Amino acid sequence: MQVLSPQFKPRATLALKDASLQAALGKARGGFVDKRAAAAAELPEFEQLREEAKAIKEHTLDHLDFYLERFEERVKAQGGQVHWARNAEDAQRIVLEICRKANAKTVTKGKSMVSEEVGINEVLEQEGIEVIETDLGEYIIQLAKEPPSHIIAPAVHKTKAQVSELFHAHHSKLGLTKVLTEVADLVNEARQVLRGKFFRADVGITGGNFLVAETGSSIIVTNEGNGDLTQTLARVHIVTSGIERVVPTLDDATTFLRLLARSATGQETETYTTVSSGPRRPGDPDGPEEYHVVLVDNGRSKMLAGRFREMLRCIRCGACMNHCPVYGAIGGHAYGWVYPGPMGSVLTPLFVGLDAAYDLPNACTLNGRCQSVCPVKIPLPDLLRELRHMQHEAKLSPWYQRAALAAWGFVASRPRLYHALTGLAVRALGWLGRGRGRFGYLPLASAWTKGRDLPAPQGKTFQEAWRERRGKSS
Repeated sequence: MQVLSPQFKPRATLALKDASLQAALGKARGGFVDKRAAAAAELPEFEQLREEAKAIKEHTLDHLDFYLERFEERVKAQGGQVHWARNAEDAQRIVLEICRKANAKTVTKGKSMVSEEVGINEVLEQEGIEVIETDLGEYIIQLAKEPPSHIIAPAVHKTKAQVSELFHAHHSKLGLTKVLTEVADLVNEARQVLRGKFFRADVGITGGNFLVAETGSSIIVTNEGNGDLTQTLARVHIVTSGIERVVPTLDDATTFLRLLARSATGQETETYTTVSSGPRRPGDPDGPEEYHVVLVDNGRSKMLAGRFREMLRCIRCGACMNHCPVYGAIGGHAYGWVYPGPMGSVLTPLFVGLDAAYDLPNACTLNGRCQSVCPVKIPLPDLLRELRHMQHEAKLSPWYQRAALAAWGFVASRPRLYHALTGLAVRALGWLGRGRGRFGYLPLASAWTKGRDLPAPQGKTFQEAWRERRGKSS
């Protein structure tokens, strides 16, 4: 997938002016938030589960090599194969080789963020292989030739009218010429089209929400059942997953499953939770003839050893973006890569470079809502501040910002000078704003005052007002 993160600012500006996008985001904005709050409130032990999940992840990351080797051992014992991919190129080569050996003409996919991260679709299509996304949201954006705008609701930016037009344009070529306007009818038509694809597929590719070291199993959760059809009807099943998705036991996996759906969609559980353990065995009614797991590093080992290790706890629920005011205003495409929102603002710079994704860590108010709802308590605001610091140290920030911070540091480290200058500034601004009590424009803050007024100071600094208040109370 092409990295468009350097274009964040112009893309965000366009998103704010896109009436259809704003309408779609407006409809989705409250649903995720309200449903998650209700689901959490109905489960008394929700906060305890968050702590348990965090502890499980930390334990697993402390012993990641052990659990990955144990997972590989169990997969092989059940007739499957494990492949290790150091980077995106390795993952592409491995998947392509498996498809070539299977003489694959058609590949169906259950949603897999890792396969999008490493660009699997593009490589297979260049080989002449037909690739079909079977998740409804992913199918919609595949027809639209767009990347996903949300990790669990890829087409959340599309309105019903836009989906209707899209289906009519593509499905009419298949003889389905009726223009549909109801959601149920659109879903049924998609099912009708995709059903034939499932039966024709040679290879099915899914992600892995969790990999269980104890059993060598991969677990996927869906609301549509497309993951089941993808991995059981094709002759070959490929699981693509990051190395951090392994958990020690099935019991540990259930802890995350209780958190995942509640955090993502506000459901008690997803409609389908599917555990796969190897290829079809004698007597099994269905299942693939071959079972492959591609474990992708692609920078994760570096994160494990560094200051962003906590990001490896992420279970890709999307709660952080659902509660992010910035994401809620511009959607996911402005972020310019696979992972949008707060989690993407941390991951994208780490994967594609601090310079290529410079704006993402800075496009955050640091309000902390993302951390407050994260099911595994990742301190996203702290990680975003750390990225900003790294960019500053690498002199990637504009010179005038560095100069302003240097000046601020000089003044702030000298209390007398600081108090004198802030007192002077407060009195000057208070005098200038004495008429209206607020400023509609300030020369060095025009980007702020363009959309809001700045209240004028009331004649005293905070320290002066605090000393006065303490004096009266005593």
